Amino acid sequence: MIELYTAPTPNGHKASVTLEELGLEYNVHMVNILEGDQKKPEFLAINPNGRIPAIVDTDEGDYPIFESGAIMMYLAEKTGKLMPTDLKGRNDVIQWLMFQMGGLGPMMGQANVFFRYFPEKIQPVIDRYQNEVTRLFGVLDGHLANNEFLAGDFSIADIANWCWARTNQWSGVEVEEFEHLQRWIKQIAERPACDRGIKVPIDLDVLLKGGDGKEAKDFAKNARAIVDGADKEKA
Repeated sequence: MIELYTAPTPNGHKASVTLEELGLEYNVHMVNILEGDQKKPEFLAINPNGRIPAIVDTDEGDYPIFESGAIMMYLAEKTGKLMPTDLKGRNDVIQWLMFQMGGLGPMMGQANVFFRYFPEKIQPVIDRYQNEVTRLFGVLDGHLANNEFLAGDFSIADIANWCWARTNQWSGVEVEEFEHLQRWIKQIAERPACDRGIKVPIDLDVLLKGGDGKEAKDFAKNARAIVDGADKEKA
């Protein structure tokens, strides 16, 4: 049995979508990051970095795993699904997974901070991150022009990048110019397991929306508190 510790964020969804696609049984433990659950000793015992998601594999002697990409690779290799076993095929998946881990996720995350959460709107900074997200979307679009999925068959590479790319409006970045990226986002969204996974631990669709409605403002206000708390940790 997999014990999943998570919250409704793109990184959290990477783990829950993977679990759903693999058909693994799992229990969900919602980590209330607004209340600081991720900094409590019991969670830090699982993930010393104090971030979601994390899992514990009770079939392997309560083995804890943190970092979303590592969780995805572990689950794929545990089941022999969503990642090839041959050297080149495996590396094709891993390099697109690293593209998300080192590029798309951090850049969209920073765009979110400065476009949505930071109290002062510093336009050159917003432009810098939104432009980089747009560039990365272009990389995905160019590759998807000649490929149905990112690395051969549907894999954890698609899950990882999709969980972030689908939230483009929250980062303030449009995808109209990227025909192939739009096709891919829609295609994966229509997979039942992916749809189930993005509703774990709760069904929260605000990240799909742009604009300045009450729901968006309330979410951004709560997220700002997390950003402020992280800044205080560094001080």
